[in-house]
Amino acid sequence: MQFLEEDVGQGDITTKLIVPKGTLAKAVVVAKSPCVLAGIEEVSVLWEALGLKVRPLKKDGEEAKAGEVVLEVEGDASAILSSERTALNLLTRMCGIATKTRRFVNMLKEAGIEGVKIACTRKTGPGLMYFDKKAVEVGGGDTHRLHLDDMVLIKDNHLRVAGGVEQALKLVESSSFSKKIEIEVTKPEDALKAAELGADIVMLDNMSVEDARKAIELLASRGLRDKVLVEISGGICEDNLLDYASLKPDVISVGSLTKYPDPVDLSLEIVEVTRISS
Repeated sequence: MQFLEEDVGQGDITTKLIVPKGTLAKAVVVAKSPCVLAGIEEVSVLWEALGLKVRPLKKDGEEAKAGEVVLEVEGDASAILSSERTALNLLTRMCGIATKTRRFVNMLKEAGIEGVKIACTRKTGPGLMYFDKKAVEVGGGDTHRLHLDDMVLIKDNHLRVAGGVEQALKLVESSSFSKKIEIEVTKPEDALKAAELGADIVMLDNMSVEDARKAIELLASRGLRDKVLVEISGGICEDNLLDYASLKPDVISVGSLTKYPDPVDLSLEIVEVTRISS
């Protein structure tokens, strides 16, 4: 409801002037382009909170064709019109993220690459973390950590403050056994050092394919490959995804899934109007 309040402000002037009180309407949400649906559940909750009756015709995670009606809503016409943009903004963003995620996941399946997860990062829209992460999950990806308290993740700036990989790992030795420890490295030899010092997850950040291959081979040569999870991150796109995936890391995280979601066009169309005479 906070999103709606932000959009409406002190009131929808246009709707108040044009729509008589008591006017009822029925509207449909139409997919204007093929997409993976996400946000149907959230938009339904929004509209039901406004007293509207919602009838989803498709579920989150299902694919929609261009021109297909995915949802119907009916009730007070003013409520439908005033909430139209808020609902569509949420739907188009979530569907865009889910569609892009599904595309990455399917690329691995079609290439016959198994055991590699596609994950998002924390590069989400401010205030939209829940919606962005859920859309990734709906698209078949992994949400990675949801909050900073989910795990210890030592990144480049932490390393600069701590003084290096070894110093940083020593400082987090006192963390709870229930929290995994991940460390971001940019050199193959640092990946080996992190694994030897007890990291649970090693993130190969912004490494070339060859450097990532070298890091994984180093871990294997020391018998450590099966003792740590390997995540590859930084600059991953459709053009290089399969090159990195062929190295068989455990996770490939893709910031663009939520930072640059591909646009998906959906529209709301009023299909019936009933005017109730006073």
